[in-house]
Amino acid sequence: MFFLTRQTKHRSWICCFFLAVYLTSPPVSAKHDSLREVTDEAWEEILTGEWMIEFYAPWCPACQQLQVVWKEFADWGEDMGVNIAKVDVTEQPGLSGRFIITSLPTIYHCKDGVFRKYQGARTKDDFLSFVDEQKWKAVEPISSWFGPSSVLMNSMSALFKLSMFIRRCHNYMTEQLGIPVWGSYVIFGLATLFSGLALGLLLVFIADFAFPSRRFSSSDYHQKKQTMEQARLIQRQEDEQEADGEADGEEDDDEDDDDGVWRRGRRGSPEGRPEPKGQGFDEALRKRVVGNREQQEEDDEEDT
Repeated sequence: MFFLTRQTKHRSWICCFFLAVYLTSPPVSAKHDSLREVTDEAWEEILTGEWMIEFYAPWCPACQQLQVVWKEFADWGEDMGVNIAKVDVTEQPGLSGRFIITSLPTIYHCKDGVFRKYQGARTKDDFLSFVDEQKWKAVEPISSWFGPSSVLMNSMSALFKLSMFIRRCHNYMTEQLGIPVWGSYVIFGLATLFSGLALGLLLVFIADFAFPSRRFSSSDYHQKKQTMEQARLIQRQEDEQEADGEADGEEDDDEDDDDGVWRRGRRGSPEGRPEPKGQGFDEALRKRVVGNREQQEEDDEEDT
């Protein structure tokens, strides 16, 4: 009886000891997830350090097969000093456009802002050897023109974001608001038309403000314009006077006698009106008529 009581007390002390150790021991932290996610808002963090980035889509069968291998490879990232990350192109359209993702899955290696596209086999050992043996040095880096931080790729990123925004708006109008598909197309068409007109007017105003026309801004523009109008008025008056002179000349040509021809030559122009340009022709005609008459008189004298 005494032996059983002593054994029970010994077991109680052991249980209290383990309970005290359990309560005083620090809590065990959960295992840190070594696979990181890159977003459109914080993508610039990949420009520093060494990275291996996978671009995938949840609906892609090849991407689904690669996920297990990629997670195993990510467990080695901390030991090798490499950041292993992934990008969901359906949630991050800006990065999809920034890297021109045309096939899935696509893997990039980045070292201090220099990007190279991975083209090898997709096993854990191949990934480890590519990083550990620095096989990425044999791969030609992407040109700076097509780098993710270039102006061209920034524009592509904005375009992809805009297309995704339009797609979400279309889905919202057709699924949530119940608008027909053709109605959504009409709305987007009108929005595009009016936004284009507004942008065109804005560009015209900016161009006119920045580069005003010298023709209308010149100080002597109105003076030149008035001078040109006066010149056109004088030219019109001269044309009318010439037309009147030609009409008078045609009436005088209808006279058959020489006296009429002579009077026409001496008549001149009316007062206050310049002499028509046909006056030289009338003078030559008068001289020819007088000469013909004198020649005829001389011939008559010779005959007599």
